[in-house]
Amino acid sequence: MRQITDHAGRRPLLLTVPGIDNSGPGHWQTLWEKELDDCARVDLGMWSRPHRNTWVNKLNAAIAAAGRPVVLVAHSLGCHAVAWWNRLEQTACGEVLGALLVAPPNLAGLPKTSRLASFAPLVREPLRFPSILAASEDDPYATFGQSRKMARLWGSRLVNAGWLGHINADSNIGAWPFGRYLLEQLVLNLSWPTTLSLPEGKDLPRRGTDLRIGLE
Repeated sequence: MRQITDHAGRRPLLLTVPGIDNSGPGHWQTLWEKELDDCARVDLGMWSRPHRNTWVNKLNAAIAAAGRPVVLVAHSLGCHAVAWWNRLEQTACGEVLGALLVAPPNLAGLPKTSRLASFAPLVREPLRFPSILAASEDDPYATFGQSRKMARLWGSRLVNAGWLGHINADSNIGAWPFGRYLLEQLVLNLSWPTTLSLPEGKDLPRRGTDLRIGLE
């Protein structure tokens, strides 16, 4: 199995945070859990009828139980769980080194009967750790402009992942190598207790910008 390490060879625990209905066997999150050392799923429960506070509490418990710094790898509604956790929980925040946020759905104008309704309104506070938000040009649940707004509010680096729909198993991307590249770049650029030296040309762009990596 492969390890994800920083420049000093340190290995954070990678916690995947799935979205609604969980991530199935063909989802890239599931494949990463099988292929990567130090990668585990947060069991948020209530997968079909998610509840914001329950998911936040479950995420907080998983971070606290990790016993070492973690990097969050969230997809879809899981991204909003991370944003709400960042807003509502304080004690374990120092244990989160960074987050890869993939395809967060738009929460504006949801009917009260929507399964996503308890996660509205959109969290507008910046995350207290470095993050990358990867968005698709043709995501049915959020326009690229809406994704750009979320990245700006959360202080995330915005990455254009191409035309991949909701960046899930239906996108036919397997283990999503480009996403693995983003994760590796995130970890390489993390600061642990002290700031790490970055190789020339390897720094990420300034927050709130649109970054295209490996796409022509």
